[in-house]
This record gives sequence, C-alpha cells and structure tokens, in this order.
Amino acid sequence: MLTQFLSYLSVEKIYFWTNFAVLPFWLMLIFVPGSKITQIFVNSIILPATFATIYVYLIYQAILEEMLLVELFNLYMSLDNLYTLFSSEIFLLIFWVHFVMLNLFLGSWASNESVKNNIPRPLILTSLILIYLTGPVGLLIFCFIRIFYAKKIKLYD
Repeated sequence: MLTQFLSYLSVEKIYFWTNFAVLPFWLMLIFVPGSKITQIFVNSIILPATFATIYVYLIYQAILEEMLLVELFNLYMSLDNLYTLFSSEIFLLIFWVHFVMLNLFLGSWASNESVKNNIPRPLILTSLILIYLTGPVGLLIFCFIRIFYAKKIKLYD
C-alpha cells in the first residue's frame, strides 16, 4: 500500500495537483475574501503547512537521487548554473511550488488589504489575476490601487 502511495507522488502528479489545488483558494480570494471559510483555509497555517510538506518531500527526493543541496547555492553564481539546476525535474518543481505558494500568499495579503481599505471588487479582481499570473506586476498594480483607495502613502507596513 505504501508503494502505491509513493508511486502516486511522482513529479508529474505533484506538479498537476499543485497547479489545480490552488485554484479553489484563488476563487475564494476573488469571490468571498472576507468569509470565515476563506479565513480558515487561505489565511491560516493550513496552506503554508501543506506546501512546506510538499517542499520537504521534494527535497528528500532530491537527496535520494544523490543531488547535493549545496548545488542550490550555485544558482546564485551564474545564469548557466541556474539553467543546469533547472534541468532537474525535482529542482524545477521545488521552485515551482515556491512560486505558486508565494503568489498565493501575495494574493491573500492583497485580498485582505482590499477588504480593509474598501477597494471595489472589480479592481481587486484585476490585481489578483495579475498576481496569480505574474506575481510582482500584479503586486505593483495592487500597490498603486491601494495608495489611491487608502488615501495615504506608506513606504512600509
């Protein structure tokens, strides 16, 4: 039974489920940002714990394949090293999980801020879609919208 479960945790299946598993959370952020269910599932420790578990499992798999975690630090040395590191499916998936989780975190923060500052839903919808697809670009647009609706400019929170 354990063998069947581990075979289900292939790189392709983790990638597939990571991509589709976040969609309900994004929909909650878009359509019911202030609801209790959104607070429980999106703004609690549930998602970070889930993604951290996936992350640790993938690192464990990388170690089993005799990939040195020291190689991770080589990615800062040159673009070629980054390219070499991304040629490994496991490392590519580790970074993809990282990207998906950070975008969801940014979307959660933006959604909470929009509720606090009474930003109209159509504007936040645009920002959330851009955060989902592009991360920093959507965040920058949200920051401009937030400055306008909060009627104050803050360099930090």
